[in-house]
Amino acid sequence: MRLFVAITDSDWFSYLSSLSPDEANFWQPSGNVSFKALQIGEPFLFKLHSPDDYIVGGGFFSHFTILPVSLAWEAFGQKNGATTEQEMRTRVERYRRVPPSPTEDYNVGCILLQKPFFLPRENWITLPEWSRNIVRGKGFDTEVEPGKSLWTRVEAFAQAAPALEPVTEYAGSRFGSPQTVLPRLGQGSFRVMVTDAYQRHCAVTRSPILYVLDAAHIKPYEAGGPHSLSNGVLLRQDVHTLFDRGYMTITPEHKIEVSRRIKEEFDNGKEYYALHGSEVWIPKDSRLRPGSQYLDWHNENVFRS
Repeated sequence: MRLFVAITDSDWFSYLSSLSPDEANFWQPSGNVSFKALQIGEPFLFKLHSPDDYIVGGGFFSHFTILPVSLAWEAFGQKNGATTEQEMRTRVERYRRVPPSPTEDYNVGCILLQKPFFLPRENWITLPEWSRNIVRGKGFDTEVEPGKSLWTRVEAFAQAAPALEPVTEYAGSRFGSPQTVLPRLGQGSFRVMVTDAYQRHCAVTRSPILYVLDAAHIKPYEAGGPHSLSNGVLLRQDVHTLFDRGYMTITPEHKIEVSRRIKEEFDNGKEYYALHGSEVWIPKDSRLRPGSQYLDWHNENVFRS
């Protein structure tokens, strides 16, 4: 197993440690650098800026993506480690070394973490021989030193982090291998991962306009539906509203059905009736597709036939 030690903004760490969130977005100010150091479920640890060379917490890697800063804030809010979007922008712009720009929706890298944990001050872990030339972070193998000892010291705190809803099989056999309890997806991670699973296109209309796309729960969270990819589908906002209110549904065969109630109640709806019977775009990877149990539930409990 691998782990990654990332250099952490102290303000980001301090705020999140007081918040104790179920998930976090470890954002990167540059929106053009990817993150490939970990597999899903492997530990991602936080280290303060030098000279404070301490491990102070961590989480479990679930996904990396690049998003406009406004959408990163919409998805995670204060789980970005800031009290407001403006505060987040101020920090990003400080690291980008650019003048403040309230209208520019620049991209930021987003490393999504599940089950973040924060070490009490007396349990911070000294990290010796940390090169000042390391800018972003460094990976370690937990089977050999010093990664082995580092993970041993952190593991108990990681396992004590609170759990959420079960994650889907998309996580693969490696998801959760570092710990006893599998990591779970939070709402922000669900939203972002569904968006990327559908390649940022509405499953029904194929619209690619990211700002009007929603990650919809097929079975609502309030009704017991999990934040899992098998319970999600990416929809344009108007289609999402109709789907949630039962005027549209998706069959287990991935066909669109449009209720006659639209015509009866609104005396219109040609745009939507044109979609009736057409196929929904679904990811090629079967592990990312809507689960038939959730589609059946929506057909039986929500759709106004």
